[in-house]
Amino acid sequence: MADALKVLGQAAPAATTDTTLYTVGAGASAVVSTLTVCNRSATAATFRVAVRPAGAVLANLHYVYYDAPLAGNATFAATLGITLAATDVVTVRSDTGNVSFSLFGTEVS
Repeated sequence: MADALKVLGQAAPAATTDTTLYTVGAGASAVVSTLTVCNRSATAATFRVAVRPAGAVLANLHYVYYDAPLAGNATFAATLGITLAATDVVTVRSDTGNVSFSLFGTEVS
C-alpha cells in the first residue's frame, strides 16, 4: 500500500500547557510536510513547537519555534520537511487557549 499524506495530529491546548501534537509509532517513521497554527481569537498570541527525539524530556535544544508571534484571527503555515524517527514527539504550546495546531505529513511503517 502506498504511503499517503494525512493529518498526523491536531490539538487545541489549554493556555501555557505543553501538549503532545504527534508521536511517531514504534517501528515507524514520518515526514512532516506542513504545520499550521491558527489563532481563533482577535487577540494576538504566541506559540511554541518542539521536536523531542525518542520522547526526550523537553529542553531548550528541541524548539523549532519559541514564543513566535501570531496576530489575532491569523493562521501561520510552515512547510517543514522534517523527518521523524520512531517514538519522536512533536510538542506544542501557546500563551492562550485560543490556538489550534495541525500537523500534516506521511507516516511510513
